[in-house]
Amino acid sequence: MATAYYALPAAANYYTPSPHQHRQRGARMCDNCGAVEEPTIKQFRLCGGCMTTNYCSPDCQKMHWPRHKTICQHTSSQIAASKQQPLSADYPEENMAKLLRRFASLHTSLLGWAGFQALQLKRIPANVRQSALLVELSYRPSSDPHRQFSIKGTYVVPRTYVTARDPLVAADIQRREERCRHAGGIGCAIVLVQCGALSQVMPVEVDAPGKITWDERVDWEDVLRHFVDAGRTDFKPISTTSRG
Repeated sequence: MATAYYALPAAANYYTPSPHQHRQRGARMCDNCGAVEEPTIKQFRLCGGCMTTNYCSPDCQKMHWPRHKTICQHTSSQIAASKQQPLSADYPEENMAKLLRRFASLHTSLLGWAGFQALQLKRIPANVRQSALLVELSYRPSSDPHRQFSIKGTYVVPRTYVTARDPLVAADIQRREERCRHAGGIGCAIVLVQCGALSQVMPVEVDAPGKITWDERVDWEDVLRHFVDAGRTDFKPISTTSRG
């Protein structure tokens, strides 16, 4: 990854030691009504079946179930299958799928920001329909739940690398993309988090570039490694624009 000089780091708290508060996590969106979580006021609930979809209330979860049922059961079966045996001698954890989903949940803001920067969506919004960010992880056994993975590599891959693998996942991404565009956004950026043979797809609904105050960064991979390797889940992006 090319490096460049910046007067400010990409995160407002880049040099701040990690507080290691277990409840820290990125902002979540209710998959039924689209409300954005404000953790200090109310924390959203995670679907216990797929462990990937969030809701602001039990009512929203019940209302969304008819549409969510198919992808939820599909994802749940994948999680169950991954628990049958370890990935390999290098990955002895039977709950690897659960750990991977927890990692994605803890680093929602960081991974979404990295995907936005890697795909250069500020400058080329059309990339959201062509490419995806693949984040390859290495598992490192640790008693610290925040430091069980490290970044092995990052790659910009064709979007079809994700959507062609699983029709149900592709359909769910398309549903989110249509909702995002209907609300004025540019669509769904896809971040794929992968460890060994297991992976976690993260669709990130992206606002129109004019509404985003983040500046363009080519040092996004360095920032991603910094926060993940330090076990930090408190990433806070900043902007150098007048609206930042």
